[in-house]
Amino acid sequence: MTGQIELGLMVAQAYKSYGNLQALKGVDLEVVKGEFYTLLGPSGCGKTTLLRIIAGLELPDSGRVFLGGREVTHLTAAKRQVNTVFQSYALFPHLNIFENVAFGLKARNFDPTQVGRKVGESLEMLSLSGLEKRYPHQLSGGQKQRVALARALVNEPEILLLDEPMSALDAHLRAQVQEDLRRLQRSLGTTFILVTHDQDEAMMISDRLAVMNNGVVVQTGTPRQVYSKPTNQFVAEFLGAANILPARRQGNQLFTNLGPLHVSETPYWEEGHLAIRPEHIVLEGEIPQGSVNCVRAQVREAIYRGQSLDLWLDPGPLRVRTNTRDRLGPGDQVSLFFPPDDLVALDNQPSRY
Repeated sequence: MTGQIELGLMVAQAYKSYGNLQALKGVDLEVVKGEFYTLLGPSGCGKTTLLRIIAGLELPDSGRVFLGGREVTHLTAAKRQVNTVFQSYALFPHLNIFENVAFGLKARNFDPTQVGRKVGESLEMLSLSGLEKRYPHQLSGGQKQRVALARALVNEPEILLLDEPMSALDAHLRAQVQEDLRRLQRSLGTTFILVTHDQDEAMMISDRLAVMNNGVVVQTGTPRQVYSKPTNQFVAEFLGAANILPARRQGNQLFTNLGPLHVSETPYWEEGHLAIRPEHIVLEGEIPQGSVNCVRAQVREAIYRGQSLDLWLDPGPLRVRTNTRDRLGPGDQVSLFFPPDDLVALDNQPSRY
C-alpha cells in the first residue's frame, strides 16, 4: 500500500496461541478505508481469531492493530469504532426490534429524540420499517440478519465486522442477502470485513480478499487475481476446481504427462506444478500442425450442470468446463488448447503476505 491510500485497518505480525494450538502465525493485513474485504479460508485456519482481535474481543500474544492510523491493540471493544455482526445475530429475545437496534445508542446516553431518528433511519435503510414492535422470534432468518446489521450500523462504526452472518440462511435467501449487503456497503462507503469459508460468497461480494490457511495469509488480491493467478496449490484448489499438473523444467521448457507446455511466466523451480482452471481449457477442432499447448484427449465422463458441461478426460484425469451446446459423451475424441496466460506455475512453498 502506498502512503496516498488511506488505511482503514492494519494488522502487523499478529500471533495468537491457545495452549499448544497456534491460531495465528505472524499475520500481516492491510485494508483500505471504504472497501469490502473478505477473510476466506477453511474451518480452523485462524480467520475468526483474527476478526476477534480486530474487534477487540481477543488480545494478540504479540503484534499490533491500527484503525484509521491509530493503534488500538490494547483498547477494549467498547473503545474501538468497530461493530460486529455474529453468525448467531445475538439479538436480545426479550427486546423488540426498535429496542434491539437502539440498545447501543441508549448505552451511550444518546438523547431519546436522536435515538428515535437514528433507529428509524437505520430500519428504513434495511427495509425493516413497520417491524419495530415485533420480537426476534417473530422474524424470518433474513429479517433477523437485517436487524443485526441495523443494530451494528446505527452506531456509525468505522469498520463493520461480519462473522459468517449468512451461513444459517438457505441458498436462495443467502444469494439475495449477499446482493443486498454489497449494495448497502457501496451506498454507505463504510469499511466491511467479512469472514467466510464460502468461496462463491467471497468472490461475489469482495473488493479484495485474503486467503488464510493454517494460521497465515497465503495470498491477497482481488477476486479475479486470486482466482486466475493462484500462488500455490492450496489456493488453486480451495477457490474452485483446478487441474494440477506435475511439471519438470529444462531451461525455458516445461514437460508434463500431457507433453511439453508453454507458460507466460517461467517458474524458478526445476520440479513443481502447473494449474489451470477447467473453464480456461479451450476445446478446439483439429489441432493445426506445429501448434503449441495442444493435446488430444478422450472423454471419460460428461456431467451436465445446467449452465455448463463438465468433462473428465484422459490422459489426466483432466477436467474441462464447456458450453452445454457441446454435445459430448464418453468415448468422444477432443482437441484441447491450454492458453499460456492461463497456465499458472505454482510456488512450491505457500506465500506469506
